[in-house]
Amino acid sequence: MKEIWLLAEGDDWEEVKEQVKDAIEIGFTGVVVKANFAEKAERLGRIAVVARSNGEGSVGERKAYFIDISSAKEQQRAIELSEESDYLFLSFSDWRIIPLENLVAMKKKAKLIAEVSSVDDAKIVLTTLEKGADGIAVKGGRSELLEYFKIVAEESRKLSLKTAKIIEIKPLGVGERVCVDTVTLMSVGEGMLVGNKAGFMFLVASESEESEYVASRPFRVNAGSVNAYIKVGEKTRYLAELKAGDEVEIVRHDGTVRKSYVGRVKIERRPLTLVRATADGDEGSVILQNAETIKLVTPEGKHTSIAELKEGDEVLVWIGEKARHFGVGVKEFIVER
Repeated sequence: MKEIWLLAEGDDWEEVKEQVKDAIEIGFTGVVVKANFAEKAERLGRIAVVARSNGEGSVGERKAYFIDISSAKEQQRAIELSEESDYLFLSFSDWRIIPLENLVAMKKKAKLIAEVSSVDDAKIVLTTLEKGADGIAVKGGRSELLEYFKIVAEESRKLSLKTAKIIEIKPLGVGERVCVDTVTLMSVGEGMLVGNKAGFMFLVASESEESEYVASRPFRVNAGSVNAYIKVGEKTRYLAELKAGDEVEIVRHDGTVRKSYVGRVKIERRPLTLVRATADGDEGSVILQNAETIKLVTPEGKHTSIAELKEGDEVLVWIGEKARHFGVGVKEFIVER
């Protein structure tokens, strides 16, 4: 998910304190303060604090650099520092799109956080080369900060979902499945991306629809068998390893992604069903509980129960990188079936 940082580098602690408190209440990722205010800022609440001293800073044990991209020389320096640092906070004396595009394309491990002075700048930064910077750094009063936060929430990430055709539905025996209860209420057309392959995941619907037999549980996704992957950002997790407090992603049928957290995970023994589908020449599967309340999402954003699913039906899937190692995409020979 995209990050949003507050630049609160004033000399008056009382002013800085109010700014930091606003950032905490709104939900910012972190704040940048002068080194002599870092300890005080950390005591105000749970938020990442960068203690800045000239062109360097730290976020706990992580290293940060502040660079003004005013020439090709500074651009190259940023690329080199991106290999050893965790964060690069970038400002642009003479704003240009090309330097940011170059940095997004060529940077190594560091997260790129670009300083912006308007909502329009923020939109450009977050979508440059489609991928965008990893986040923005902003200044301003509470109303301005709320506007910036709204942009980050809306522009954070949008996935390209594909229409897949069901080719097999096969009842299996009994196994363990995972219910993921989140701290967020979901609507019809929302759910989580789950699958047996890291590069082919089904949009499994939230239990946000009423049923003849049970009340709706709009905070829940009955996600699938314990072995399945769930997509979380650029990584994957196994459903079986999720626990309270873990970050998850809620995906809407139009590809919009929002962040949430696990409130509870329930692993129970239930009858299972294998669902297999194809899209764009790829094939994937997911194993779900065999019950009428378990549903996939159609291209129209409607829910379709696996109890009524049949070959030829269309559902939404996400297709991505095939190979994963500890949840991270890698380029190596791996076959998943």
